[in-house]
Amino acid sequence: MRPLLNIIWFVFAGLWLFIGYAFAALICFVLIITIPFGVASLRIALYGVWPFGRAVVPQAGKGIGSTVGNVIWFFVAGWWLTLLHVATGVLLCLTIIGIPLGLANFKLITVGLRPFGREIVSMEEQRRRGLPGLAVPVS
Repeated sequence: MRPLLNIIWFVFAGLWLFIGYAFAALICFVLIITIPFGVASLRIALYGVWPFGRAVVPQAGKGIGSTVGNVIWFFVAGWWLTLLHVATGVLLCLTIIGIPLGLANFKLITVGLRPFGREIVSMEEQRRRGLPGLAVPVS
């Protein structure tokens, strides 16, 4: 079921999200001082292309550095990537078939707003570690 959902996701949302996050990464790489933000953007871009079967979980031991990074990220790219998620989610929710994908897109807003202090793992790894996290639902 996951591969089918990922293919449908890629066609209707994943490609656009990937382009948005890749563009944010490019801007961050050009500004040089924001290269760590570009790396985070690429991580999210790859997650946004193929989200089903993976989860975003908190990283242990991340503190004030992640918070400061998330605040800077918000001003550099987070706010307009959030708008991209909202617009894509609303457009997907306009159709009955797209509603589950639109809701999954709304859940990804938190990842786009606060990428630091989190890691992307497989759902099996999340269950094995017993970690809470954001997973795009399969159904």
